[in-house]
Amino acid sequence: MRALTLFSGGLDSSLIIKILVSQNIEVIALHFTTPLSNLDKDKEEILHKKVAELGGRLKVIYLGKDFAEILKNPRFGYGKNLNPCIDCKILMLKHAKQLMAELGASFVATGEVIAQRPKSQYKETLRLIEKESGLCDLLLRPLSAKLLEPTLPEREKWINRDELFDFNGRSRNQQFKLAEHFGIKNFAWPAGGCLLTTPSFCGRVEDLLKRSQCTPENLELLKTGRHFRLSENFKLIVGRNEKEDNEILKLALDEDIIFEPLELAGPTALGKGIASADINHLASRIIAKYTAKNNEAVEVTVRIYPRDEKEIISAFPIEDDKLKQLRV
Repeated sequence: MRALTLFSGGLDSSLIIKILVSQNIEVIALHFTTPLSNLDKDKEEILHKKVAELGGRLKVIYLGKDFAEILKNPRFGYGKNLNPCIDCKILMLKHAKQLMAELGASFVATGEVIAQRPKSQYKETLRLIEKESGLCDLLLRPLSAKLLEPTLPEREKWINRDELFDFNGRSRNQQFKLAEHFGIKNFAWPAGGCLLTTPSFCGRVEDLLKRSQCTPENLELLKTGRHFRLSENFKLIVGRNEKEDNEILKLALDEDIIFEPLELAGPTALGKGIASADINHLASRIIAKYTAKNNEAVEVTVRIYPRDEKEIISAFPIEDDKLKQLRV
């Protein structure tokens, strides 16, 4: 018997793998990423190792356009900030359902616990998610299974319901005891990891939503650098260190504009949108602000990606109050 699980890397999703493996069920753990995720190669390698230690194997799946679409207009609304939790969970489970045949899985399991989260984990919402995902009777929630109606895997004895649990509420004490029982020591402690729950970050997202610019590529950029709105049609992203400078260049698309100091050490910046001579000069003043040591003029190169031709603009650093007004 083989099952798919949703795997975040946290305690609950780790427990699910152990619970299923302990009943001789082969587990493929699905880790979904979005343009707002921070999964690099090193972190992915750690996740693969962690799932293997738990007894399963990992498959990483990227949700790009689909995620951007639900963020624009989530059918079931946002959480406290801009987190479309219900729509996001449905999206992941829909993809899991599509993968069942390909991966030879008979059902899907998640680490949801009744009433653990205020919006997405009440009984009514769990039933809604089942229905909308199309999984219904094939969606098992082992940590709260005894508080829910038996699913097909339980009724058909693919899994022993007596060895499942009746966890309820926000306390994690029962999960910690179960982790100790299974010998699980390395897991992420309970915390809100989604950037869309962070008010300061949501300001950047709102800036895109207001201008119908919520694309996977633009969302990816939100995690990097300082962001400035120079006009309704032009945005500037300025790197804060060499790593971010390199990341910005990797994310540049054709016709984006690259700003860099000509001779002094300073940040790389990416301009997106409709530029003009005034906009390019304003962007250069921002570059000068993070480059100049004594408020002197700085020569900034301006080029349209991926071309090599450069324009040089000499600009004095922008004033602090003006810079603050442009910050997103």
